[in-house]
Amino acid sequence: MSYDFDTPVDRRGTWSVQWDGVADRFGVDGLLPFTISDMDFASPPEVLDALQRRIAHGVFGYTDWRHEDFLSAIRDWFAGRHSTDIDTDRIVYGPSVLNQLSQLLQMWTGPGDGVVVHTPTYDGFLKAISGLGRELRGAPAGDTAALERQLARPASKVLVLCSPHNPTGRVWTEAELTEFARLAAAYDVAVISDEIHADFVHTDLVPDGRRHLPWTRFGAGRWALITSATKAFNFPALSGSYGIIGDADDHAAFLRRMQTGEGLASPAVLSLTAHIAAYRDGGPWLDRLNAYVAGNLRLVAERLNSAFPELRWQPPQAGYLAWIDLRPLGIDDAALQRELIEREKVAIMPGTTYGSDGFVRFNVGCPRAKAEQGVDALIRALHRLA
Repeated sequence: MSYDFDTPVDRRGTWSVQWDGVADRFGVDGLLPFTISDMDFASPPEVLDALQRRIAHGVFGYTDWRHEDFLSAIRDWFAGRHSTDIDTDRIVYGPSVLNQLSQLLQMWTGPGDGVVVHTPTYDGFLKAISGLGRELRGAPAGDTAALERQLARPASKVLVLCSPHNPTGRVWTEAELTEFARLAAAYDVAVISDEIHADFVHTDLVPDGRRHLPWTRFGAGRWALITSATKAFNFPALSGSYGIIGDADDHAAFLRRMQTGEGLASPAVLSLTAHIAAYRDGGPWLDRLNAYVAGNLRLVAERLNSAFPELRWQPPQAGYLAWIDLRPLGIDDAALQRELIEREKVAIMPGTTYGSDGFVRFNVGCPRAKAEQGVDALIRALHRLA
């Protein structure tokens, strides 16, 4: 089947956070957005067909996720895509990856405890950790010595690993993941690995050909892998996520917490339907989409580096979020945002949202013509300020 990623889909008037809610973050309506990490592509036709069949049934009663259709789809996806066997008896379900993160932090930490993250850091982590009254402890991505110092601090209880990393798009090597596991064990720190970007690795953009390796290969002691098909197949508004929890007692405690204290015994049936269809039939669509997004990232690199050779910007190894280091240009972040918003009428996320001055995060999960508009607007704004 051929797939069309070039034809725009009008998302205005659909209650879209990225399009209709742009004023909430940028203060101005009508901006062309390259912001929150969802895509402007329709979900795969195989997923849409499955949803239409389920809707046609017409009955949407309470639903159970603990059945072979759902569990085997996850198992087979991990085996086929990531060459990894998983134990379906350790799977849990939650309304979102961030909700799972919040539940696990409440299970494994107390107020004031330290939660270690790699910086820069996805803003959802920042909000969850600070909102629960835990102390955020950051270590620059790639600095293992800094990571060990944070893990060794008193009351460091959890390492929240983003794999692949958001916002940088870094795919961790096997050696790095092995070292994270060793350090976590040495300092008795639990690991929560958010792997929602795992299916967006651009193998042709990774210099050493590395691939994503699930934390199930490395986990020992107290650990959880949390993820969802919603990112790769673009149906986050259907909600729904799943996790894998290593310890049997922790697995049982999580289930009790969700079913009793949180009152979330029944999942969203359309989310289950979409997950199963995506994992069973969506692989060819995802392969084509990955290639298309990689083309968008190359476009950004070519145009940006042609205009500003000193940037020497390289596309990310995973995802559709271009994390661009503008520090060589000496641009003021606030001045750049004014130029983008007031003159170029585009919304691009400032790096300060993720704890890093001098960067922008630019979403290219969109038709190529829109990506071109965005990078050209960014270049014009930079020319005026450089």
